[in-house]
Amino acid sequence: MDLNEEARPFVGAAVLRIAGLLLAAVLTLWPATAWASPAAVVPVGRAVGIKLFSDGVVVVGTSEVAAESGNVNPAKDCGLREGDIITHINSTEVDTIEEVSALLQELEGQTMSIRAIRDEKQVQLTATPVLCPADGAYKLGAWIRDSMAGIGTVTFYDPSTGAFGALGHGINDADTALLMPLESGSILPATVAGVEKGKSGAPGQLKGVFDTASTLGLLRANTAGGVFGTMTDGGWADGPAVEVAAREEVRTGPAEILCNISGDRVDRFQVEIAKVFAPREGDCRDYLIKVTDQRLLDATGGIVQGMSGSPILQNGKIVGAVTHVMVDDPASGYGIYVGRMLNLDGAA
Repeated sequence: MDLNEEARPFVGAAVLRIAGLLLAAVLTLWPATAWASPAAVVPVGRAVGIKLFSDGVVVVGTSEVAAESGNVNPAKDCGLREGDIITHINSTEVDTIEEVSALLQELEGQTMSIRAIRDEKQVQLTATPVLCPADGAYKLGAWIRDSMAGIGTVTFYDPSTGAFGALGHGINDADTALLMPLESGSILPATVAGVEKGKSGAPGQLKGVFDTASTLGLLRANTAGGVFGTMTDGGWADGPAVEVAAREEVRTGPAEILCNISGDRVDRFQVEIAKVFAPREGDCRDYLIKVTDQRLLDATGGIVQGMSGSPILQNGKIVGAVTHVMVDDPASGYGIYVGRMLNLDGAA
């Protein structure tokens, strides 16, 4: 199967707080066996709510401001681009929409410096916010985002350290497709209340309810191969540990995945590892998998958004996690090798 065929990750990256347009007030090659990791981890397979707050604010677009002199766009004029991460205005660090808004009003249209990250490099820009007569607010003309939330699945838990890994892919900004820089984040208890079945051309999704009053763990890294953190409630993920498979042990053929598709119950479903790909730097798709269990096909249509992170087991060992669904074939998708996730967790 063509590796360039369109696929989608599962986290239902519902925006927790989309930036108000800065018009009103401001407006996605580790060595195969070189990871330093435990010999065994607990495969989890439970759905969780995931909240992520960005390190800086992400520019997701620009728009004109209706000023007294006419329509202007200070953000575009100063060189801000979609995907830039604003970290400082003048010498003040900013991490939230509210902080940016307050600074714009405080500066009252004074020219200001903007420090941003673009393509992992720092850029320095100069902008002059303008006053919008309609509401009396100073505006920059940029859409920004400071957080995201969605539902996903915890892959593994290490009782000896409290470490966990989830999703098997990163949390990317919905508009720019860039990996969200992590300032802080957490995982929350979730209950799967329903399933929107997948069909060709329209991936389905799990519909979950978060318990925002409780925290299961804290995030420390958002990487291309998953999100990682430390569990604060180890009892939630309690269970028997299984051995971590070496990459060369993974074979095409029967396997199983642990999935939470109803309530908080985790079930085992049969899948087939159709292909094991050679390790490639920057590409976390290590397996092509196909759902063969009729129970899962009847319930979800196959792989749906929210199942990302579901652990894959073969011959009694954990070999990886489900990561993406094939858009035109919801019974098929991709998986990441668990050793790659453990590598990324160790590097975080």
